[in-house]
Amino acid sequence: MEGLAEQIGILLKHKGLTLGAVESATGGLISHLITTVSGSSEYFKGSVTSYSNEIKIKLIGVEAADIEQYGAVSSRVAGQMASGGRRLLNVDICIADTGIAGPTGATVEKPVGLFYLGLSYADRTFTRKHIFNGNREQNKEAAAEAALAWVKEVLENKSW
Repeated sequence: MEGLAEQIGILLKHKGLTLGAVESATGGLISHLITTVSGSSEYFKGSVTSYSNEIKIKLIGVEAADIEQYGAVSSRVAGQMASGGRRLLNVDICIADTGIAGPTGATVEKPVGLFYLGLSYADRTFTRKHIFNGNREQNKEAAAEAALAWVKEVLENKSW
């Protein structure tokens, strides 16, 4: 994944863009991977690990009613985390995650390994759903890799 983070860094520098992250279930892993790259301070402004609903609501700006209705692990919340993080961190692109890493926390509707990613840029916000089948650490790593791959995909395919 370090190679992926390096590729993202090259693309961000080339395009003159900044990146931020709002993480929940990955617990800072996305930010860790990005900052393993020397010189990442040129394009990575920072992150928030919004593990609790309180922080998602009070700091990031997620709607409490949406957490109540859809749950913290939902497409709706992932999108709000990404867009709220983009505003809070004042970045061009913000990646966000929320999920159930396991081994506990699952429900019938939301299994272990369910993650939603949010990505916000240019006043647009998108979400993606993933279900990973590993243990807690493997699920966190898979989600972080999926998040980084999505950032790279957007950087390569969108004209800035």
